[in-house]
This record gives sequence, structure tokens and C-alpha cells, in this order.
Amino acid sequence: MADFGFKPKYWVYILAATMPSAVMADGFRIAYHSSVAAGQAMAYAAQADDPSALYYNPAGLTQVRGLQGSFGVALMGANVNYTSPTGYKATGDLGGWVASPPPSSLYITANLQDLGFEVLGPLSMGLGLDTSYGLITRYPESVPFSTVVSNAKLPMLDIKPTVAYRLADWLSIGMGADIYTFADFLGSGGFEQQTVIAGVGKTEIFADGTTAAYNASLLLTPWSNGDGKPRLNLGFVYRSGGKFPLEGNYRVNGTEVAKVKTALELPDIYTAALAYWPIRNNMHEWKLEYDMDFSNWSNFHALDLQFSTGTTASMPANWGSGQSINAGTEFKWLDPGFMLGWNVALRAGYNRSETPIPNQTYNPSIPENSWNMFAVGLGVDCHKGGRFLGLFECGRGNGFRPSNIGVDLAFQTYFFEPRKVTANIYPGVDGTYDTTLFMGSLNINVAY
Repeated sequence: MADFGFKPKYWVYILAATMPSAVMADGFRIAYHSSVAAGQAMAYAAQADDPSALYYNPAGLTQVRGLQGSFGVALMGANVNYTSPTGYKATGDLGGWVASPPPSSLYITANLQDLGFEVLGPLSMGLGLDTSYGLITRYPESVPFSTVVSNAKLPMLDIKPTVAYRLADWLSIGMGADIYTFADFLGSGGFEQQTVIAGVGKTEIFADGTTAAYNASLLLTPWSNGDGKPRLNLGFVYRSGGKFPLEGNYRVNGTEVAKVKTALELPDIYTAALAYWPIRNNMHEWKLEYDMDFSNWSNFHALDLQFSTGTTASMPANWGSGQSINAGTEFKWLDPGFMLGWNVALRAGYNRSETPIPNQTYNPSIPENSWNMFAVGLGVDCHKGGRFLGLFECGRGNGFRPSNIGVDLAFQTYFFEPRKVTANIYPGVDGTYDTTLFMGSLNINVAY
């Protein structure tokens, strides 16, 4: 048993088992980190005026006043309906009726001038914690591709220290780090993928690691209203990619048979966005936004494994690029007569994403294809003159009491194009995959 993993006829199973898991149309990237953005189908990189700017456009932090914090969680449910060429049917999911742990985010931002630190000028800082990559998939052990995947998890964590500076009233820049790692309180604390091989039993690869990347961004405001609020914004964001080294072990029926090293390829990501406010006054705000997103997965040529026995194996990936367009809108009522002391926002959006994964190297651990997504959202913000849940008055901001409290909800429905896989390099993978996905999210924002 000790040399099982290094017999050439089993390499294809081992290599397939190291593919990351997700239900996405952009590899294993996760792009929703705020209900404000999610309700607009992630068309937010040019607005970026709450703490989630840490992800969507760090340069937008200069628009976020005072000290603010945001916590969000997304509940996702999905079904992957598989039909083999012989007519066998099976259904996969996200490990349950919703993914666990759920994609979550925590952002804290500070505008130093607002807090009395004038010496550094119009500088803003922030720290974020989110899940920029990875999800979870699970299939019955009886599927024809159980030698490729039966259960997979990739609970990656992204730590985001970030700074932004307003160079002029119309121009801000942002820069930050992305520290990718794993944590024991998030699922298994590392990348984990299991397979089932007839006559052998259950095999598993577990690995973890840490790596770093960076991001840089611009926010231009060529047109503002008399109160200095943007009427037209342009946003540009670059996120670096690179290799994410992982180290761990390979197990058969719970027994470690070898140490293993591999690396995930993360993409360079480019975003360009335009936001226009046809209406922006002291009663109403109406925004229209269009974003374009390009993820360059073309450096993911192959997946390589190095075993502690000295054996090395490689499997082609040959991914391409992933493109996404996002169109969203938000309409706000400011202190409406029916809710004095509150702002109310309605949101909607549409997203189209193209898959970077070719049929030949498609892996059911990433059961994705190109999609159309529709989103709706609702937000309420309690400020001076309002009472939050009838418990206390908003707007005072003294002690630990926030001056503003916002609650945002979003719901997204994803319509994946059915995917027919033929001539795949992995055993048993050929067939048709029909994926459906729903996501509901909640965010709570506080400002001091």
C-alpha cells in the first residue's frame, strides 16, 4: 500500500484530485464581498464608497468617511446535475443545502483626516478579511468520475492591508497587499480533495500554505455636484496573480503514504468601471454602472506534483482567460417622509461571465460554465434622527455608539449554460453538467 500513489496508472487520479474546487464561471475566484455590490451584480468598482472598497476598488477608500466597519456573509446553494454518456444521473452540491463555511468578509477603514490626523494629508487606511478564492463541491461516491473527485474543499483566506490617497479632488490612488492563507476556523484549514478508487478505497490530498500578491487602483471623478459628490466616476483596478505554493500529504484510507508539494496558479485580474448618477441631490440618488473584468488564467498551463519519494508528475490544464461584464443600478431615497432619519436603497443588476476552462481539461471539482446572473438588493441606513430597531437613536456617535448603521440584503440567481464534456483527459468525466446556483447575502455596516 505504501507505494500506491506512485504507480503510473494512478497518477491521473492523484493529479485530478489536486484541482481546486468551486462553483464559478471564472475558475475558482469569488467576486462577491458586499451586499451593496452583490445587489448590483458586482457593478461597484466605480462607486466603491463603503468599506468593501477594500476589495472592489481600494482607491475608493478616500470616499469613506471617519472610522467604519463592515461584516458580510453569503449563503450559497447549488446543484450540479450530471448525466453520463450512458444515461447515468447524479447530483452534486456544496456539501449541504448551503456552502459551509459560507463566503464572508470583514472590513475596517479609517479616514485619517476625519479622525484628526492631519500630518499625513488625505490618507485613508483599511484592513480586510475575505474569501477571494475557493469553495466546496460534493458528489455521491458512485459517480463514474469518483476517481477524480468525490469531495473537495478550498477555504482560502485573503488578508488585505490597504492604503489610499487623494491626490486631487478628482483623483485618488490605492494600493494594498493580498495575503492568501488558510485558517483552522474555516473548514478543514487547508485544501482538501477526496476520491474513491475501486479496489483501493478512499484517497485524500490535504495541503496548505501562504503566499502574497498586491493590488493597485485609480478612481477618477471628472464631474461632481455642488456638494462635492460624484456625478461621474471612472475606476481602474489591477490585482496581481502568481503561484500559490502548497505542501501537505497524500493519504490512502486515512494512512499517509507520502508528502506532496504543488502550486495553484492565481490570475492577474484587470477591472475597468464607469458610474454615472443621472440624479444626485438632497432627496434622491440614482446611479448606473458598467464594469468590465478580465481574469488572465492563461498561465495555468499544467498542474505539477512533487512527492517525497522523488516522483514528479504533471497534468495539463491549459486554461484561458475569463471575461465578465457587470451592469448595475442603485436608487436611493434620502430621509424619505415614510422613514425620517433613514436612507433607503433599491438595487438591481446583471452579470455575464465566460469560463476559462476548456472541455479537454474540465474537472467536476469546478463544475462551472459560462453564466447569466440576475441580482436584486435592498439597503437601509439609519443616521441622525432615526432609531435603530427602536433601541437607540442613530447619529450621536459618542462612546462606542455608531453614528450610522446600515443593513444591506442581496439575492442573486445564476443561470449556467449546460456543459457537454467530450474527449476529456480524466476518466469518467465525459457527460453533461447542468448547474444552478442561488446566493443570498447580508451586510451590516457601522460608521463612527
